[in-house]
Amino acid sequence: MIKPPIEELLDKTPGRFALVIASARRAKDINSYFNQLGEGIGAYTPPQVQSLSRKPLTISFEEIAAGKVEVSEKE
Repeated sequence: MIKPPIEELLDKTPGRFALVIASARRAKDINSYFNQLGEGIGAYTPPQVQSLSRKPLTISFEEIAAGKVEVSEKE
């Protein structure tokens, strides 16, 4: 089962397509952040929530559920 539930995420976004696009983009940024650790560059924003998961997509869903990532219709 997905946590947070998809229904909860859809309440915070304008639609399914916006949720997919926003979460995929944020997951890509989180993945890039973890890959550049140790290089000292710091070009990507770290995860905004503490998570037990190591999967970037799950972390991005948790950020959207917590209200740390704003999703608009123009994405």
